[in-house]
Amino acid sequence: MKERENLTVSIVVPCRNEINYIRKCIDSFINQTYPKELYEILICDGMSTDGTREIVKEYEVMHGNVKLLDNVGLSAPKGMNLGIKTSKSEVIIIFGAHAYAKEDFIEENIKALINNEVGCVGGPIETINEDSKGRAISMAMSSPFGVGNALFRYAKEETYVDTVAFGCYRKSVLDKIGYFDEELVRNQDDELNFRVIKNGYRILLSPKIGSYYYSRSSISKLWKQYYQYGFWKVRVMQKHGKTASIRHLVPAAFVITNVLGLTLGLIYRWILYLWFLELALYIIGDVFSSIKLIKKDKTIWKYIFLIFPILHFSYGLGFLKGLFNFYILKSQKALEKNTKMSR
Repeated sequence: MKERENLTVSIVVPCRNEINYIRKCIDSFINQTYPKELYEILICDGMSTDGTREIVKEYEVMHGNVKLLDNVGLSAPKGMNLGIKTSKSEVIIIFGAHAYAKEDFIEENIKALINNEVGCVGGPIETINEDSKGRAISMAMSSPFGVGNALFRYAKEETYVDTVAFGCYRKSVLDKIGYFDEELVRNQDDELNFRVIKNGYRILLSPKIGSYYYSRSSISKLWKQYYQYGFWKVRVMQKHGKTASIRHLVPAAFVITNVLGLTLGLIYRWILYLWFLELALYIIGDVFSSIKLIKKDKTIWKYIFLIFPILHFSYGLGFLKGLFNFYILKSQKALEKNTKMSR
């Protein structure tokens, strides 16, 4: 028996000080092709101080399906859980305030969810930015050389995956497996999706589900972001006893082989040669991938060659720091310190 298509939906958007982006985000959901009476937009605000709350309140007055929720816990996972607990809908879609959706985003999510009998669906994110540095970052984050087999960044065909960004979940699945882990300031969506698969459900990535994400334009912020991704990925591994994908281990292995190649290469010449070979292959990959992207946008040439190493080294170093903190130190103090730094 075919499942009905008119499921009720809650769009849950954790938010904090997003005055430059929140209007675009909400507007993209106000004008969806899905019946307006079947969905609501829950903005779970972490007590913003930049005027974001006032903007959301304006939408509350104008649109009955927009609601502002006070996330006094401040962190993203606490905001997500607040929205899920508040929702009475059959389907939950997690979204970001730093992004906006295509007009058929909800409709395509529901079609994918009911036609494939899966626990979660999502689509590839098109990363965008306005200046050349930001475009270099966004294009690197959508490149296989930059993010490996993270298909939610660039997939063109429907496929089953280990995780998606902006996941669409059956509420019944979340009630069964639990909500977002509030300890995780980063990678909370990866950890939840790990549990989705662990409980026997599948995650489907459909290119028909489209959204756009504004990438960071700062090199230092990009470094911090991916360092934190690597750091918190270890905590996810520790909680579940294994990693969801081999791609999470590659950056750390790359950092280790570079350090060992440089240090031991001073003693053993054959190790030095192997390190030179590894470095040469990486540079070739960097140059080849960068030139491929430059052909699409010539303005990024000043930055793109540097972006790939930043993605890989920052994630790898964060991962190694996580291994040290969570497996060697096992320090609650270190955990609390990194939690505060990540906010």
